[in-house]
Amino acid sequence: MTEASVHDHRVLYGCMGLGGSWDAEPLGAGDIAEAEAAIRAALDAGISMFDHADIYRRGKAEAVFGEVLARTPGLRERIVLQTKCGIRLADGDRPGIYDLRGASIVQRVEESLARLRTDVIDVLLLHRPDPLADPEDIAKGLMSLHEQGLVRQFGVSNMNAAQIAHLQAHLGVPLIANQLEMSLLRRDWVESGVLVNTSAGAANGFPAGTIEHCRMNGIGLQAWGPLAKGRFTGRQQSPAERATAQLVADLSEAKGVTPEAIVLWWLQRHPARIAPVIGTTNPDRIRACRYAAEREPELTHEEWYRLWITARGEALP
Repeated sequence: MTEASVHDHRVLYGCMGLGGSWDAEPLGAGDIAEAEAAIRAALDAGISMFDHADIYRRGKAEAVFGEVLARTPGLRERIVLQTKCGIRLADGDRPGIYDLRGASIVQRVEESLARLRTDVIDVLLLHRPDPLADPEDIAKGLMSLHEQGLVRQFGVSNMNAAQIAHLQAHLGVPLIANQLEMSLLRRDWVESGVLVNTSAGAANGFPAGTIEHCRMNGIGLQAWGPLAKGRFTGRQQSPAERATAQLVADLSEAKGVTPEAIVLWWLQRHPARIAPVIGTTNPDRIRACRYAAEREPELTHEEWYRLWITARGEALP
């Protein structure tokens, strides 16, 4: 697997919904069947990169995926496996915290490998920044995993440009991905670039320069929550969302694709070539994303802007 091959994946399947409940209840036959159906639907839709995290379903998302891998000879060689570490969930009286100490990263990866029943993780992302972590110590842990052949490539999640650059300065291999929440609903990442020198800009909290830093340094952008929980394909809650959903429906009919494709194409049409991470476990909805996985976005300059302006509910400054 090469860096280019990771960036060539237009859509990822996010596995957070697999594995049953968020408690210690053991995996059941239904959980395995649901995971098998979701993975099959993703492959049918042309999606072959799967995104995990060690905390999803308290480890059961990775475990059920590992069970499917064990039951499906040859599947591991057909897919790219990505997982994340760095969050420790609340447990009893202990609050949830972030932990990117080098030794902790190594331990978490070893546990993920065991649950996934594989001998290598293709891409490891650091899930969230840990204010107490030393970038040099983080890099030491990551390089140990790389040199042992346990992890092929590395990236981050929910980090800004300065945090990425600080870590990269200590790391002997390139960071190749940054996963952020981005969608037609969560638009601060794109609006921060046009609200400069406006009163609205003061309320935009997205870290300036992060998108540009990633683009300049070959760091692929992955969007979590890209379908915004169906806000523009069936669960509208505001006038702007209803108007946007109608525009999405009109464009999908005109182009002969699903509404999900239009919503994902809006992200993919950006020159950063953002790769959406879809998280539904509904096989039909997964397959509805196939146009985004298999085709270049078919939105004109004007159509992209119409979607943006309609979703924001007001004209651009």
